[in-house]
Amino acid sequence: MNRRVFYFSLLGLSLASCSSVDNKRAAGDFDYAEKQEAAVITIPEGLKKPAQYNDFFVSDKINLDGPVGVDVDVRAPSLVLPVAASSRVVNDSDKAIIWFDKVVEDKDLALFIYSAIEEQLNGDEVALNVVDAEQKTFESDWYHSEVESGFWPYKTVEQSESMRFRYQLEAKPHGRSVSLVVSLIDYMKTDQSGGTKSIDPIDQQRAEMAMLNEIVAQVDYKYRLQQKENRLMRATQQLVSIGENPEAEPAYIVEMKTDMLWANLPAFFSKYGFDITDMNEGKKIYFVDFVKPDNSIWATIWGDDIPVIDIDEAKYRFELAEIEDKTSVTIYDADGNVLPQATLTHVYDVMEEGLSFRTPL
Repeated sequence: MNRRVFYFSLLGLSLASCSSVDNKRAAGDFDYAEKQEAAVITIPEGLKKPAQYNDFFVSDKINLDGPVGVDVDVRAPSLVLPVAASSRVVNDSDKAIIWFDKVVEDKDLALFIYSAIEEQLNGDEVALNVVDAEQKTFESDWYHSEVESGFWPYKTVEQSESMRFRYQLEAKPHGRSVSLVVSLIDYMKTDQSGGTKSIDPIDQQRAEMAMLNEIVAQVDYKYRLQQKENRLMRATQQLVSIGENPEAEPAYIVEMKTDMLWANLPAFFSKYGFDITDMNEGKKIYFVDFVKPDNSIWATIWGDDIPVIDIDEAKYRFELAEIEDKTSVTIYDADGNVLPQATLTHVYDVMEEGLSFRTPL
């Protein structure tokens, strides 16, 4: 499936030149271009010169060699679209450039972006060549597009365009920020009137921006794939086990920082039938009342029934303790007795799901 906006950009450029409506030019006449500037009013000697105001003064210190009238290209400039996570544009730059900041900690950022360029060109069926690996400079083979007329088998090529691009990566010394610059380095165009290797500056800028935006979209796509892989890994990873707290008492061991687990436990309590009656944040203790959730027949039909923790309806105390990068969760009954390992094992399946805080994929 060809989802490459770049091809449509090239096709749009080709069609614009063949169309009876030229979207590069302003509509209407250009009589203003032939108008001569009015002479400065001459005040006869002896008369008072009228007051002059500069509120709407227009300077004549302009580029007099620039295009005028029909030669003015009125198309808006293309923009870099920073749609990938932690990407940012460079203000006041006429280059097709973007900066990426590190998102995936276990990946080399420059290599990650290079792989996005490589995958983009593979999808476009265009080869990517290494020009200078040390300087992180790469070039594409030719991108080709054609405008055809007629019907098979009498089709003829009315116009063809070919482009080659350079991709320049530059990493900050710390490696957490990498820029990507895309430049058009070769261009060829042929039609019924002949061929040319020159391209309008605005068309060049639009082609460079279109290519850069394709790469940015590919980086964003790779980030999303990585996030999905991480979610799948967490979904199958055992985050809760049965072990001992620092006092060698039976407890659940959760692969989570203590402060984070403390902040998330209210959601666990609310879902599984615990009502918080008191807490001691300094000692990381929750006091709760437990009532088994009442799953109605409708909840069962619609798949909204809540897994039930098979313990007595009573008062309990949940105590958290830090163990390196993990947290022990020790549960005591109303008399201060720790729940034995046999009980923790009996309700483990439900507790493991709840204390893992997994979200649907």
